Formats: sequence, C-alpha cells, structure tokens
Amino acid sequence: MNSTAISERLIVALDVPTGRQALELVAELEDSVRFFKVGLELIASGDGLKVIDRLADMGHHVFADFKLLDIPQTVYRSVNNLNRRGIRFLTVHADPQTMQAAAKAANGISILAVTVLTSLNDKTLQMTGITMSTAELVKMRAKQAQKAGCAGVISSPREAQLIRENLGQDFLIVTPGIRNSKSSDDQERTMGINQALEAGSDFIVVGRPIRDAECPKQTALEFQAAIFEFEQSRQSVADVSH
Repeated sequence: MNSTAISERLIVALDVPTGRQALELVAELEDSVRFFKVGLELIASGDGLKVIDRLADMGHHVFADFKLLDIPQTVYRSVNNLNRRGIRFLTVHADPQTMQAAAKAANGISILAVTVLTSLNDKTLQMTGITMSTAELVKMRAKQAQKAGCAGVISSPREAQLIRENLGQDFLIVTPGIRNSKSSDDQERTMGINQALEAGSDFIVVGRPIRDAECPKQTALEFQAAIFEFEQSRQSVADVSH
C-alpha cells in the first residue's frame, strides 16, 4: 500500500454542531487529511448535506455515517438519492432487508453495515433482550452483511480480528473508537491505533482526539504516522519471511 493510500486510511469525524465549524476544522487540517465523516449531529443541524457537497467539491472522500434503517423501498430510494453526492462510504444498520436494499441501490457508494455500536457491551445488549455475546452478534451480522452485498462493516477494534478471520481480506473493516492515551469518553469497546490495525482494520475513524486537540493537524499527522509505521513494520516482517 502506497503512502497516499495509507494517509487516506485515517477518517476524521466532523462531529461538531454546525457546518461552519465542520469546514473550519477541515481548513485547519489543510491537506493533511483527505477523508471525512459526516454524521447525525451535522444532519440534524441542517448543514450535513451542504458539508458533504462542499467536501466532494474540494476533492475529499466522504463517509456519510447515516445509519439508515427503514422499510426496504425507503432505504433503496434514499440511497439512490445519495448516489449523486460523491459519497464513498455510507452506513446502514445491520438489518438484512435494509442492507440488501442499500446494496442494490448503491452506485459507486460502498455500503457499510453497523454491527454493534461501540457504546454497547454484553450487559447493555442483554438489557435490550439480546442474549448473544457482543462477539457472537458481530460475527453473525457481519456474515449477513457480506451475504447482502455490503462492502464491509463498521466494527469495534475488539471484534475486527474476528471479522477478518471469518470474512476474508477483501471485506472492509472501518473502525471507530480509536483513542489516544489522553482520551476518556463514552465508547466502551475501544483500542489504540496499533491494536486496531493489527486486528485487521482497514480504516480508522478518529473524532474527539483530533477535534479537541490543541493542534488538530499535528494530532492527525501523528495518527497517520502510526499507520505508516505499522505498514512499514509489517512489510519488513513479510520481506524477512520471504
């Protein structure tokens, strides 16, 4: 994987209240980041689609974290409307009919299924009536996502290795919940970047550690450097083994 591709494996979450703040963060990061996530907070502000269009116009990759869940026809028509916006990744909940409809409608968009939210754990799942363990549920939903035609899944770093082992190398794993040593928040199943990459994550999503940093650009570059160093180390091991 070349250095440009490695730099694009970092996705910065634009989890801010307004479009103005989102674009200010994009500008502050300058060209150090080329992949951005737009989620519910910006959509609820009324600025989300405008930010997506602006990012696409600037040549950035867009991850629309919309977590769609509705009847199949509504999902199909919604994804069809989003096809024209230059979106690269779009999330849906891991309901089989929702995933099938989204995958069928997607034209140039990679559909990613949300297996289990990173704020959940075995105890909170049991409170919703789910008796399977988090790992069992993630594995089942990931297999259903692949069967439905999804390009990959959103997965906690703690389940990335399980997914990689069971679904192969071509199935995308996009991992939120990546934190640095200074982070403390409401996400349960988190890891550091090296652990996530070692487990098999293809892309990492970082929000608060970059957004709230004293120097967001420097922090983003540090995350990218960690990805580069991991890939260099892995390549060195591969060269020695051959």
